[in-house]
Amino acid sequence: MTDLRLLPAKLFVGIDGGGSKCCATLYHSEQGLLSTAIAGPANPLHGFQRTLNSIQESCQLALTKAGLTDTSLDELVVGAGLAGVNLPSMEQKMRQWQHPFAQFHLTTDLHIACLGAHGNHDGAIVICGTGSCGFAIHQQQSTRLGGHGFPYGDKASGAWLGMEAFKAVLLHKDDAGPYSSLTEKLLQHFDVTHDMALVECLAKQPSSEYAKLARFVFEAASTNDEVALALIKEGADYLSQLIIKLHHINGLNLPVAVIGGLADSYYEWLDPSAKACLVEARHSPEMGALQFAQSQQS
Repeated sequence: MTDLRLLPAKLFVGIDGGGSKCCATLYHSEQGLLSTAIAGPANPLHGFQRTLNSIQESCQLALTKAGLTDTSLDELVVGAGLAGVNLPSMEQKMRQWQHPFAQFHLTTDLHIACLGAHGNHDGAIVICGTGSCGFAIHQQQSTRLGGHGFPYGDKASGAWLGMEAFKAVLLHKDDAGPYSSLTEKLLQHFDVTHDMALVECLAKQPSSEYAKLARFVFEAASTNDEVALALIKEGADYLSQLIIKLHHINGLNLPVAVIGGLADSYYEWLDPSAKACLVEARHSPEMGALQFAQSQQS
């Protein structure tokens, strides 16, 4: 087996960092894709040091999976697209990081997702995972819709669904809202019996913890739970609006890809006119991050 460390080429890592996980893809400029690894959350807005740890851990895991255990982080050229760095303060803080890599090229998770989905072509993406946002690259310009962060925005996201389910359960426990099977699901999930115990479980938790509750909303909707159905329809209506707005930017009829952990779950609920705008993403956000890192070499 050829020792990749002896080849006159570079090792690149593409990183997609979000509120739930950090995914790193290791790529050799001559040998191609080597490995992919996942570490913890990597949104600096909700944990700066944790983000730095997740980036380094995911890179180290990728090297280990590729059998390059003797390769150090300072041999890697990293392209990282992170949630949260659309905020100027978070971008500045990340750029001040004394990273351990040969090179570290920073951009947003939206940018790398769009690069991965459409390559060097104009196009748009709607991300719906822990958070939500719309983003387009068109005629060498970019447009963002949403992406204001949880709990202020990120409508339709996993964190938003979890928060809305949580609020619906509290309303029902106060006899101020309709019954929903979400009450039993959340109480059982946290192994508690009353509302204030539930509040204590979720108080001051990050968006990723609320996003874990989204699956209960889709489970409840599958049994025609009216509260869950209303939440999913509200989220789907918002996503449909994003898709249609992005598609019609500057009258370009841009192709739109919906990506993220909840993309498939929401698909059947989208408006038909929104579905007509959709295409499959060509590649993952990590591959977009690799493309971004390689573009910085010229």
